[in-house]
Amino acid sequence: MTGTAFLQDPLVYAIEHYTDMVLRLAAHYAPNLSDVEDVVQDVFEKLVRFEKGFENEEHLRAWLIRVTINHCHTLARASRNSDVELQEWLPAREEGGQWEMLTLVRQLPPNYRDAIYLHYYEGYTAKEIAQILHTRPNTVLTWLRRGREALRGHMEGDGGYEC
Repeated sequence: MTGTAFLQDPLVYAIEHYTDMVLRLAAHYAPNLSDVEDVVQDVFEKLVRFEKGFENEEHLRAWLIRVTINHCHTLARASRNSDVELQEWLPAREEGGQWEMLTLVRQLPPNYRDAIYLHYYEGYTAKEIAQILHTRPNTVLTWLRRGREALRGHMEGDGGYEC
C-alpha cells in the first residue's frame, strides 16, 4: 500500500500496518497478557476518536507508539497501587534467546527501557525517539548509553543495574 491508502482511510491503514507494532509495544510494557489485549483495543479506540488527523504515515506511527507507551505506563501505575500480584506471562527463556534479553530490557528504568526498545526493537533513531518521547536527542543518546551499560553489567554478572 502507498500513501494513497493512508490518505483514504488512516484507521484501516493503521490496523493493517501497525497492529503488530502496537501489540509488541504493549507486550513489552504491560504487566500481563490481559492488559496487552486491553491496551491494543484501547489504542485503536483512541485512534477512532482522534479528530485532528495526521500529517503523514510516520506521524501516525509515532502517535500510536506514544499512546501505547502512555497507556501502559498508566496501567503499570494502577497495578502498583493495587493489591493484586502480577503474573509472569512471557514464554520461558530460550538459551541466549530474544526473550531473555527482552526480560532484561523490561527491568531497566523507564527512560532507558523506552529508548532501548524504540531503538533496537522498532528501529528508530535518537532524533526520532526524542520527538516521540518529547525530549532532546542528546538525552536519548545518554539513555541509550546508560541502558546498554546497565545491560552489559548485568550480563557480565555484576548482579544488577546501577542506573
